[in-house]
Amino acid sequence: MNRFLDQHKDNWRRLEDLLDMTSGVGLRGLSRMEVRELGELYRRAAADLAIARAETRDPKLINYLNSLVIRAHGQIYRADGQGVKLIWRFFAEELPQTFRKNWRYMAVAFAVFFGFGVFGFAATWVNTDFTHFVALSGITTEIQANNHWWEDLNNQGNQIGASFIMSNNILVTIRAFAMGSLLGVGAFYDLAFEGARLGSVFAACYKLNPPFGNALASFVVGHGVIELSCIFFCGGAGMMIGYAIINPGDLTRAQALKKKGMEAARIVVGCACFLVVAGTIEGFLSPSPLPAWIKIATGVGTGIAMYSYLFFTGGVVPALASKDDESRGSHRAFTVAAASTE
Repeated sequence: MNRFLDQHKDNWRRLEDLLDMTSGVGLRGLSRMEVRELGELYRRAAADLAIARAETRDPKLINYLNSLVIRAHGQIYRADGQGVKLIWRFFAEELPQTFRKNWRYMAVAFAVFFGFGVFGFAATWVNTDFTHFVALSGITTEIQANNHWWEDLNNQGNQIGASFIMSNNILVTIRAFAMGSLLGVGAFYDLAFEGARLGSVFAACYKLNPPFGNALASFVVGHGVIELSCIFFCGGAGMMIGYAIINPGDLTRAQALKKKGMEAARIVVGCACFLVVAGTIEGFLSPSPLPAWIKIATGVGTGIAMYSYLFFTGGVVPALASKDDESRGSHRAFTVAAASTE
């Protein structure tokens, strides 16, 4: 009996470790080699269970191996029809949990954007030529001519305008995320530049033509809360990648990149969905002649809904869940060790 345990318990523990790695993400959490290893260890554990049932009378060992084999079988032969459940779990648990776990990166991204937005506003207020520095050449002419360009969305068809806006917004946020691979510096630059551009636009508007500034603000407010937030989120996700390269912690850089890369990808996918909502509002409600208070209420309402979802749903934060997993893993290891001494 003891010889049987000594020969196979390392394989059982390794199988437990691989199954823990699939928790919440399925086989996607494993490399190809690890997936093959999982299958091989599952087959060995099933054979060990048959031997234990035939040759031993230890109920603890049999129950342990039985639960281990059932877990492995569930991961390997999971039904294809679970796609809807995976999507539900992503939005109900994984996305808000991942956001809360990494909210500091989003806060840094917001601080960078806001700080350079204030800088862009002040610089343009002092000298409107600053608009050329942030690639806004000709904007002062449009402002002085009182050209409400956003109203063209009503003329060219709201459906076409909305689809174009969605595509453009998603590309902007993905760029902010991708720039993070440059050790986080790229994301910092993109956020700083976009913040300075936005501040510069509004400074030029309120300095040269205040009514135009009010009209532009009325256009932006309805969709702007979600849209700008997604830029912060994707910029923060890019910083997560950059920081994982600089400081992988106790992990290797490859492991840190894999871990943070999966978390950042969840945030980017979530932002793409949020931007569909923002693009729909921007294509239909924002350029409409509806009163400004309706657009303000829409912006505030959608912002409250989005941040309430991210901060108050999804259950336990992953950091706490991982501690529970460690406790369960320690308990299982203790079970094996206890069985080996009997």
